[in-house]
Amino acid sequence: MITVEDINDAWGWMGLRAVEILGANAFGNLILRDADGSYWRLRPQDLCCEPVAGNRAALDALSYNQDFLNDWYMPELVDLAESTLGPLTDDRTYCLKIPSALGGHYGSENLATVPLSELIRFSGEGAQQLDGLPGWS
Repeated sequence: MITVEDINDAWGWMGLRAVEILGANAFGNLILRDADGSYWRLRPQDLCCEPVAGNRAALDALSYNQDFLNDWYMPELVDLAESTLGPLTDDRTYCLKIPSALGGHYGSENLATVPLSELIRFSGEGAQQLDGLPGWS
């Protein structure tokens, strides 16, 4: 089970102060509300956590944005993961063995499952190590 404390421990270094987890997808992406009332999307496969909406109305508007919804639900990738690895169990999530941010590909050979809390911790630590390096944004 992932908690806001887990998220803040892994990603708080960048200014995120999560107070609520609003949603998660099959690849461990999270929608979070922070202490300031803005909404963030954590994308472990990209070693990225960034604001997506400044308020609830803006977040609600994303539910009508087809590009956002397709990116959020990842239907083709989830189908590939399910056919390669089977359905998810317990508190596990699909992931990329090598994150896309480090050159990992979205293919069956790079897919695995992992406990969500481990994925969030790994992605936050990886992003922090890369932060400030030339060419890394």
